[in-house]
Amino acid sequence: MTPRSNGAPSGSFVTNGESHNPYKPGAAMRFLVVLANVVLGMVLTVPSVVAQEPEVHVAPRKSAPPTPVGDVDPALKTHTKPLRVDVDVVLIPVTITDPMNRLVTGLEREHFVVYEGSQKQEIRHFSSEDAPISLGVIFDLSGSMNNKVEKARDAVVEFFKTANPEDEFFMVTFNEKPELLEDFTQSVEEIQAKLIYSNPKGRTALLDAIYLSLAKMRDAKHRKKALLVISDGGDNHSRYTEGEIKNLVKEADVQMYAIGIFDMTPRSDEERMGPMLLSEITEVTGGRAFTLDSVNELADVATKIGIELRNQYVLGYRPSNPAKDGKWRKVKVKLQPPKGLPPLQVYAKTGYYAPSE
Repeated sequence: MTPRSNGAPSGSFVTNGESHNPYKPGAAMRFLVVLANVVLGMVLTVPSVVAQEPEVHVAPRKSAPPTPVGDVDPALKTHTKPLRVDVDVVLIPVTITDPMNRLVTGLEREHFVVYEGSQKQEIRHFSSEDAPISLGVIFDLSGSMNNKVEKARDAVVEFFKTANPEDEFFMVTFNEKPELLEDFTQSVEEIQAKLIYSNPKGRTALLDAIYLSLAKMRDAKHRKKALLVISDGGDNHSRYTEGEIKNLVKEADVQMYAIGIFDMTPRSDEERMGPMLLSEITEVTGGRAFTLDSVNELADVATKIGIELRNQYVLGYRPSNPAKDGKWRKVKVKLQPPKGLPPLQVYAKTGYYAPSE
């Protein structure tokens, strides 16, 4: 991998545009770490983020027709589990941030260590390139979103602006029932046009919407997959239970993010538990949940998540334990960062289910 350069001297890293050299003269290691600030008006230093071509319009791929508003997806009635693919190589997307929650890019393979259980694993695959992604947005249209829906729609548009031309995306909306609003497409305008005519009403079937989105990911054409939840409350109307969805999320090879727009004084136990629910569901996948106090922050945070997905490291290894026992295996990613960097935060999925015979 060729380190990214921001015009700084060789062997230095860049923070907020100022170069620093943590090494003594003659040090063998040369690296470049770019801390890309994505919020509060600071300048981004990652050029790949702006690779979108807004004039590109590609017709959506044809698959099963969307679920009508008044119907329930058959899979929600049968509790069918998402497809699990047995593979020999475990791939782990990893996000690194600094103490100011800015992305850290430019690290190399030797800066990472992966453990499965207590056993150190050999990293056979390493990448930090912007690979195409299959993206799904899970959008809350319950009645409590009435005064937030305009800002939430804007956030979706900003999120998709970070996409590259090879990405594909779909949207699931939900109130009392989830609905596939738009199947996989490469046109942001397709989703935007349908979303603008959707009006908030009813209760909140968040867990059912997550299930429907995980099932939809079976049609994804890219290996890298991610879901973004935008909601303002906990679940109060799903057929699926919290435990069932947490197990399904652990089984699915899909990274999940969430933006929670919660009131300062929750009106119900479901709303009070909403932030914890989103955090628990996303963290096991290596994603994150962002809790907001103001809808005015929505667009900035959505952009931040989109950029984060573009600037991840992907570590791959063949498990030293070859048993196909179908058991949950804990994974831990640790850093051995270059000297001179501040303490860094690692975000990666916490485990996977081994293949079964």
